[in-house]
Parts: sequence; C-alpha cells; structure tokens
Amino acid sequence: MKKFIITVLALGVCLIIMIFPLMVETSWGQSKQLMIEEAFGYQHKIPTDEELHRFEEELQKFETENIIPYIQILEKMKKYILITRQLIKAMKLLKKMLNMYLQGQYQMVIETCQEISNITHEINELRKEIKQYPVYAQNESWVTNVEKITTQLQIIALVGVGSIYVEIGQPERALDYLKQALYYTSTFNNNSYESMILSQIGNAYSGSGKFTEALHYYEKSLSISKKIGNRDREAWTLNSIGIVYNAVNMQKKALQYYEDSLNIGKQLGNQVLQSWNLNKIGEIYYSNHEFKKSLSFFEEAFLIANKLGFHTWKINILKNIGAIYRDINRPKEAIDYYQKAVEITLGIRGKLMWKDRLLFLNSFSRKESVIALIDLLINQNQPSKAFEWANLTAKADLADYTRLINAKVSNPQIQQKINEWNQKNQELQFLYWQAENNYYPTNLVEKIQELEAEVYSKAEEIRQFPEGAELFETKLKDIKLLRESISEGTVVIQPILLTNVKNVPNTVAIFILTKDKLRVIKKTIDPKEFDDLVTSYRQQLQGLGDRDKEIAIKLYDILIRPVEDKIKAFSPKQLSIIATGKLRYIPFETFYDQQTGEYLIQKYPINYLTRLSSRSLKSNNVETFHETSLQNQTSLQNQTFPQNQTFLQKGIFALGNPVPQAPQNLPGTEEEVKNLAQMFPGSQVFLHNDATLEKFKIAASRFPLLHLATHGCFQPQGCKKLNMEANTILFADQQFKIADAALLGLQNTQLLTLSACQTAIETNSNGEEIAGVAYIFERAGAKSIIATLWSVNDAATKDLMIQFYQNMKQGMSKSEALRKAKLSLIQSKYSHPYYWSPFILIGDGR
Repeated sequence: MKKFIITVLALGVCLIIMIFPLMVETSWGQSKQLMIEEAFGYQHKIPTDEELHRFEEELQKFETENIIPYIQILEKMKKYILITRQLIKAMKLLKKMLNMYLQGQYQMVIETCQEISNITHEINELRKEIKQYPVYAQNESWVTNVEKITTQLQIIALVGVGSIYVEIGQPERALDYLKQALYYTSTFNNNSYESMILSQIGNAYSGSGKFTEALHYYEKSLSISKKIGNRDREAWTLNSIGIVYNAVNMQKKALQYYEDSLNIGKQLGNQVLQSWNLNKIGEIYYSNHEFKKSLSFFEEAFLIANKLGFHTWKINILKNIGAIYRDINRPKEAIDYYQKAVEITLGIRGKLMWKDRLLFLNSFSRKESVIALIDLLINQNQPSKAFEWANLTAKADLADYTRLINAKVSNPQIQQKINEWNQKNQELQFLYWQAENNYYPTNLVEKIQELEAEVYSKAEEIRQFPEGAELFETKLKDIKLLRESISEGTVVIQPILLTNVKNVPNTVAIFILTKDKLRVIKKTIDPKEFDDLVTSYRQQLQGLGDRDKEIAIKLYDILIRPVEDKIKAFSPKQLSIIATGKLRYIPFETFYDQQTGEYLIQKYPINYLTRLSSRSLKSNNVETFHETSLQNQTSLQNQTFPQNQTFLQKGIFALGNPVPQAPQNLPGTEEEVKNLAQMFPGSQVFLHNDATLEKFKIAASRFPLLHLATHGCFQPQGCKKLNMEANTILFADQQFKIADAALLGLQNTQLLTLSACQTAIETNSNGEEIAGVAYIFERAGAKSIIATLWSVNDAATKDLMIQFYQNMKQGMSKSEALRKAKLSLIQSKYSHPYYWSPFILIGDGR
C-alpha cells in the first residue's frame, strides 16, 4: 500500500504541475512553468509541506496580478482556481495519510480517505459546470487532466481504506472498497494500477481462505505485470500464488512458483525477494522432512536477512532452523536458535512503530518461538529457565500495552527522555521502511547506523530509571531473585498455553512457585475446544447462564486438578494467579471442585498478579517505580493487618454516579458510596456533577483508599453503548484517559477500587487490556487494584463492597476481606458467580 500511495502521489504532483498553467494565457504559463517545476523538483519527488506552501503562494500571486484584467470572466475563473485549491488540499491530505498509515492511525487514514473522496466529488461537480462555459474548448485538455487526477484520487481513497481492512484482518470489508477501485482503474486505463489492485484483491480473498478466488485475481495481476514488463510486481505475485498453493497442500506447485519468483529476484538483484523466497522454499522442504535441504535454504535466507538488517524476517528463519534441530533430536542447538529468535523479538518490539506494534500484538507469529522454546526447555528438564522466559515475555506484553496507549510516567525528566526516544525511533523506523521498500536517499546506510546508535543510547539512559526500565527489559531475571519475592505460605500459579505450533504437542503448562521451589506440569488439551470452553464460560458467567457448573468443573480439572497435590503439599494461605491470554477474562475463584463441592475461592484467598517481580514495594518514594511484589507478604488467612485499620481511619475518598443520565446512569452506586462515608468517618464522597476529575486529583494523595463507583471502559474498541472511548474512566466533567494515570499522584494509594469496569472477550482478543490496566495503575503508584471483569447489578455490588470494607476494618488483609465478602454473597440471593466473581484483586493482597 505504501508504494502504491507514493507512486500515485508523485504522479498526482506531476499532473497538478501540468494542468495549473493551462488556466491562464499561454504567456503566463510559459513564464511560471519553470518556477513551478523548480519548486517541486523532478517529477517523481514528493513535495514537502514548504514546497506546497510555495505553490499556494504562486496561486495567490496569480490571482492578485492576473484576475482583475479578466473581470468579465471572474466568476468562471473562480471555478478553475477553486479546483486547483482543492487539488492542493488533496495533495496535503495524501501526505498526511501516508504519515498516519506509518504510525498505525488506521481510523484516521480511513477518515482522510473519505475526505479525499469528498473532494473528488466536489471537483467533478465544478468540472461539469466548467464544461458549460464558452472558454471550455480552449481549456479542454486542462479539464481532461483534472478528470484524470480526480480519478486517481478516488482510486487512492478506495485502495487506502481497502488496504487497511486487509491489514487488520477484515477481508470482506476490504473487497467492497478494492473492487470499486478496480472499476475506476478500468475507466482510467492504467495497467500498473490495475495490476496492483488485482493483487491486493487476491490478498483479501487469500486472507479469508477463499483460495480459488485469490488465484483468479493473482493470475490476472500476473498477466498484466508480464504484459507491461513490471518484473518486481510479477515476482511478488508469483510468490503470493505459491503461498496459496502451499495453503491447499499443493506443495509441488507452490515450490515451482517460489522458485520462479526467486529467479526473478536474482535477475533483478532484489535481495528482499531472494531472502523471502529462500525461506518459503525451505519451509516446503521442512514439511516434507527433507531437513538437510531445508536447512541450507534457511541458512542462505538468514545470511541475506542479516545483511539487510531485516530483524522480523530473521526471527522467522531462526525459528525454522530451531524447529529442524528440535526434530532431529539436537535440543541444545534448537534451544540456542529459539533463544536467539526470542531475544530479537524482545529487542525489536520495544522499537516498533504504533502500526507495526498493533499488527505484532495481533499476530500469532510473535508467540511461536517462545512457545516452542518453553516447551523444549520443560522437556529438557529446565523448568526454571522456561519460567524465566515466560515471565520476561509477560513483562514485554505489559510494556507493549503501555506503549500502545502511550502511557505517561510521573517523573517529567524520564517522560522527556521517553518522548525524545520515541521521536528518534520513529525516524529510524521510517529509514528501515525506506530500505525495505527500495527507496534509497543519499547516505541511507550511514543515517541508519547513526540513528541506531542514538536510539540505543537514549534507551540506555531510560534504563537507568526504575520507572522506565521495564519498557526496555530484554534480559532474563534469575529465578532465585524472582522466588525471593514470594512469602511463606503463598503459592503462585501461572498456566501458559503451549498450542498451535507445528510439531509441538498442544498442552497447557502449569507453573507452581513458592519461595523455595518451582514445579511445572503439562496437560494435553485441544486448543480449539479449550478456547471455546473459556469463551463459553465467560459468556455463561456474564449472562447469568446455566447453574450446573459443568464448565467450571472442566476448567478446575484442566487447570487446578493436575497441580492440586502440589498446592496442598505447601499448605498455602494465599493463592496468587498470573493469568495469561484469554484466561485473563475469567475469574479462577469460580472453578468448581466436584469432589469436594467447593469453589476455589472457598478453599483459598485469591489475588492476581500481572507478572512476578524481584523488586520490593517502596510505597513512599515518588521516584521509585512500583511493581507487584510479594516480598515480606506473610500468611494472610486468619491474621490481622493493623495497617489496613489505620488506612481506614483516614477515611475513603469515593466518587459515585458522575453522569446520572442514560446510558451512563449508575443509580445504585450512590447508596454504595454514601454507606462508605457513614462507615468511615473522615471520608469524602462526591456524586453527580461534583464527581469531577479535579476533585479526584486533589484528594488522591491524601487518601490511601480510593473508590470510583463509575464506568471504566477497557474494551479495545471502546464501549459504544456507554458512549465511552477505550481505556477511559468516566468523571462528571470528562472521560479520563488511563494513559495519564501516572499524573494523578497515586504514590500513597494502597487500594484503588474501580467498581463498574467493563471488558469484553473478543474472538482474537488476548486479555492484555485487563492486565494492562492494572499494570498502568501499578506504575502510577497504586499498591493494589480491585477491578471488575464486567458490569454487575448495582445492589449486589453495594452489598459486596460494604462487606469488603467492613472486613478490612476488622483487620483482615485485602485478599481475605474480599474472599469473605464473596462468600457472604454466595450464601445470599446473589449466589450466582455473575454477582460476586467479576471483582478481582490485582497486586498486593495484604
């Protein structure tokens, strides 16, 4: 898409240069033409903003100097000038659209494409009016060129939107736009455009699994590419056809197309094509167990990718080489290659631009190397090393989330350094893109090397500050340091899905950690059945579904039963869960033991952790980045925590029902927060219009316990029914973006309760937003967070929250207080897990 836009953009500039002088007398055109060409440079140079501004100035000068003598046709000339102004406006939008695309601002790209489309309609209407003028015959070629460029603009707008939908995995929507673009291309009679769009339509069909249709469009694109001699397009289309044949298990045909594409790449000296096809050919031989042949192709592909500095390709090739060594029973070499692949993955994901990060997070390929590595390390009896990699990857997921929402840090000095790093890194990624797409400005290699050094240096500066270090963490933490953060009487459980990787058995690995020991058990699962089970269970819980506990029993048997004897052997007083993937969407406390007739919450107090950390809690140092830690956390059950009583003596700061109108009305929260004020003298409660962000900011540093009985939207696509944007909390005066949580002054916050959050499980969702929200507030200083997985009945929420705080007032830990509150609801009319299970405690359970 980027090449397409740049090509059309350059041609569009040339057309504007050609058609503008035709508006006026020949003498003016001849005198001004050189000036215009000088401003824009050579035909295929994309104009800068300054150059476009100079062009506008020339237009203004023309109006001043030349329009008055033609007063008798002033109104007619205005139409010509307006068209030219609209073309300049479209040119600026094209430049902006390319930058938006590179930064992953997909919605803005779509909106900009619509704006360009609207401009083309306006120009076409003006063009129709001009055709009625007597002077039209003198300017017919000008009007014809206007028609050409407006058609181009329309094509760009349609292809822009269609390409976005292909990229984000919505091929059906993409086809609507791409086929419209194809129609306009046929009227425009441009074979190069037609070939590009046909290939993109093939990509859309291939992405939706409609391979017959994909082949049809690829073949048409290939035919045109051959006809016009576009060898580069021909080679890439051959590669696409090979991918389709490989997908339908016609590997012999796939191999032929890959080889043809490879040969063209060699003839053109296109090393990108060569590396790509060598890897694809290697994959064909690997699938046929011709490991020696496969290895030679992978190694050749890697040499080229390494030379070009294409790190994302290196990851895939290293993973493939690791798979070969694993399959020929050379585990040491396999582990080495897998580790290299994961190390590169962790290294580059911190440098990705927004667009690429979004695609990276939504792609499964990012996980394949680490899944294969963890599985192999477990098989080689290296569970500690396997957990270290799993924990480091979990931290990277959280760091990715903070970057996706552009989360701030509280220290302005560090934030400034992060901003500077982001700017330089964006420049570096654009240079990488230029190299990958065969655009080579002067001294490109030298510029890349200089920027790489500068980006690395700035990252090292940020690493010196604890608050920013985790954003760039790529090194393993020793398991001994991690286990030291676990207290006596606490058991940590982390299940990790090891599924959907070729030649790796589908299992769930369940890690069990205590202060002194680490164990891991693998249980075989069917990935699709398990995914359906998790999705169905969330829907059942959230929708007040079936009470027969069938799915709760199955999940207990899969995730708890295999390690139950290990848990019992430690006699735990606290169970800490590190959930991963879609498991973040379901509350573990609802898993049901059919043998004892108990929910898991009836056996143990349960809290959740975003990851395991080796750092201590340092609650009073505003310069220190707080991480979830269990250090010095003693047995929580049947123990008093006088500090909680002390916190409550200071009262609670609570906000409730800030917008008492539909669809955001939460009437039950008013009684909820009023009761809290009555229970704890010194509390402050604000409702309706008084429940503002400003009041919260003022109170945040004074109260250790903060209670927000308001909507929180943490669904990636926003909460349309609530008219709320993604990753926001509702106040009376505004929707607060949690990306700015570090600026709220939460360093003294012991507990932040969000009693009306909203998350949603999607087909391809992975639950990063749930752990990510907690992580954001942990970074901001909060020691623990109570959040809800879905919106709950107001009355049930009120009862649970009041009971929870009363339990804390009696000296219970936060974890035990929440457990007892849930048990009280289980014995009431709110016994269904829908009412009590969505409230989860994340962080310090003391």
